[in-house]
Amino acid sequence: MSGGPAVPPPERRSGRGPRPLRVMRVTGPLAEVEDGHDLAMRDQVALGEPALLGEVVGIRGGVATVQAYEYTGGLTPGDPARPLGRPLTAPLGPGLLGGTFDGLLRPLTGGDLWLTPGAAPAADDRVWHFRPCVPDGGQAGEGTALGEVHGSAGPGAVVQRVLVPPGAGGRVQDLAPEGDYPADATVAVVGGSPVRLTEHWPVRRPRPVRDRLDAARVLHTGQRVIDLLFPVTRGAAVAVPGGFGTGKTVLLQQLAKWCDADVIVYVGCGERGNETAEVIADMAALSDARTGGRLAERTVMVVNTSNMPMMAREAGVHTGAAVAEYFRDMGLDVVLVADSTSRWAEALREFASRTDELPAEEGYPAGLASALAGFYARSGAVRTLGGGYGSVTVIGALSPPGGDLTEPVTAHTERFVRGLWTLDRDLAYARHYPAVSWADSFSREVPVVASAQAGAGDPEWRSRRDGVAAALASADRLSGLVELMGVHALPDEERVTALIGRLVREALLQQSALSERDAYSGPAKTAALADAVLAVAGRCRELSPAVVSAEVLENTDFGPLLHARDTAGPDDAAGVTACRDTMLDRLDRLDRLDRLDRLDRQDRTGPQP
Repeated sequence: MSGGPAVPPPERRSGRGPRPLRVMRVTGPLAEVEDGHDLAMRDQVALGEPALLGEVVGIRGGVATVQAYEYTGGLTPGDPARPLGRPLTAPLGPGLLGGTFDGLLRPLTGGDLWLTPGAAPAADDRVWHFRPCVPDGGQAGEGTALGEVHGSAGPGAVVQRVLVPPGAGGRVQDLAPEGDYPADATVAVVGGSPVRLTEHWPVRRPRPVRDRLDAARVLHTGQRVIDLLFPVTRGAAVAVPGGFGTGKTVLLQQLAKWCDADVIVYVGCGERGNETAEVIADMAALSDARTGGRLAERTVMVVNTSNMPMMAREAGVHTGAAVAEYFRDMGLDVVLVADSTSRWAEALREFASRTDELPAEEGYPAGLASALAGFYARSGAVRTLGGGYGSVTVIGALSPPGGDLTEPVTAHTERFVRGLWTLDRDLAYARHYPAVSWADSFSREVPVVASAQAGAGDPEWRSRRDGVAAALASADRLSGLVELMGVHALPDEERVTALIGRLVREALLQQSALSERDAYSGPAKTAALADAVLAVAGRCRELSPAVVSAEVLENTDFGPLLHARDTAGPDDAAGVTACRDTMLDRLDRLDRLDRLDRLDRQDRTGPQP
């Protein structure tokens, strides 16, 4: 349901306006300001002559505590403080796609990862082509598309819609004709309320929807280990925990590049500056295989490095969620990648310590679980106010210290997500990528995806997944014995089980982000590879131990199967099937050779027992 007017007033109005306030004390990023009874919690305040932005985080005894978003060097007691009369809001409109922004959604240009404190962002003098799609004088309710905005003409450009804001509606008046307009232009008046190309929205307030829907549509990521074993639906929430060096950044980039979402919102929260700069450069250089254009044309980057003020890091995640919901309301499927929510939680811990909040586990605030739940709850598949379908899928990376998955942030996150893609250090060090652990990961969406795949013409998806999972579980059961005694100490049947596990890992689950043929695996290729591995595994079980010894199978060249993922293209199921048939023929020859050997021995020594 509607959450009220879309835009809070730019300043609380009264007969004489807000009384000028003064800074009383400055301690690092915290400033104490005299309370003129015009302040409320979460209000923004401009501090000093440079107008450093801050947020009211406490009011007590006529004194308001303001946490600055920016470096407060040079701010002194006695400097003016101007209440802005609104919480942190983000300008949502054309110009977001392809841009890089800080946590307050101020554009970053020229390769800089932060703005000079107090400096206003560079003026945007671009114009946007608006084309109306409703008649002037007609009726329009909240969420109705008044027109479309065309920005980049590239093949990957997303057509944005100008919507009637939540809480508004009525007769359309003064509808602007088709033409080019600046981002702050008013293009219509609906029910007496002006509608601009750019609207402002409080980032911590979820945008209202008409209805929340059950997730029933599959989000294809192009990564076999995910699409086959731990699938995700559009509108779900997933966490990706992993220690240093396990490949989180590469996996997230692969998801951003290859998943079949319409818009990607990438939030870099608290990561090191050099890593963030590298991610921005890599994302800008990536080509979009789906559209033939640049991936940046449908990507929004929100970055806050570890040396940025804590409050800016904390706000960046909410800003990214607001941007994702803005595009969702246009009827688009959005993927929100947050890297990493652990750094965001550390900002919450730092903030709590500065405001004397009661600490809980490992110094994190007692409200950590609620904060995480509130963030992941902004995912979902919805019926928009305009009646269309849209979704926000949240993928939150976690960086647990020392890879400890029992630490509070990871433990609480597991309660609120529908899937967990745990990255394993041992797999990464063994050069197995993606290093997603099949033993420590899960997906609660498997029944939903199985039903969706059956409806899409693949009724064997569930049995295929179960067969692969069973083969991995059986091989893992033997891994401890293999490490202790060696594979040759096991019975033949168990040796074949261990062999099958290796084939599943190397022929199916491994995937190279650098391979043109295998960086992306389409649904048809993934299904064909899984079927090929299971067919070869079944044939190996038939041959051993009565027909062919485990040692003979272990010494067999499985090259056609192991190289099928590299020789077949991203959607080449037929190529995979050909490799499977070649491998099955090779195993059949082992059977024939064994039979000939037995017949030869019978001729020379008599019948064999």
